[in-house]
Amino acid sequence: MEKTQKRLMTFFVTSVVIALLMVILFETDLLPSGTMATNKNAEFLLATIMELLTLCAIPLALRLFKFKKVERQLTADGGSFDVLMKWGGLRMALLCIPLVVNTLLYYLFMNVAFGYMAIILLLSLFFIYPSLNRCIEETTE
Repeated sequence: MEKTQKRLMTFFVTSVVIALLMVILFETDLLPSGTMATNKNAEFLLATIMELLTLCAIPLALRLFKFKKVERQLTADGGSFDVLMKWGGLRMALLCIPLVVNTLLYYLFMNVAFGYMAIILLLSLFFIYPSLNRCIEETTE
């Protein structure tokens, strides 16, 4: 169980660090921000896609372990490493990948909608924080 928890924690921390690293690099002008701000078609398309993805990913990630099929797999035989890693990794990916993408798109387009979505995803991550107690609790009946 500890091995799974450490892998999930690594995924969690790595995603947050990547997002924070991007913020630092763009805010210190080591990377140029607003380079795609003139491409309004791409901005509209990406904003629409990311808004839909974010709006769907957050509730899905927060409720994923409550679905009957997932809950049955997690609690069968005390939950195995593979099952928790598969579903926990999916849950992390549902929030972490859009977080990193929204952070990057914010600095590329300088559109605050991407920034707000990244902040909301970051806050949502703390509701699925992969502590050892949570991993044990989610794999027991």
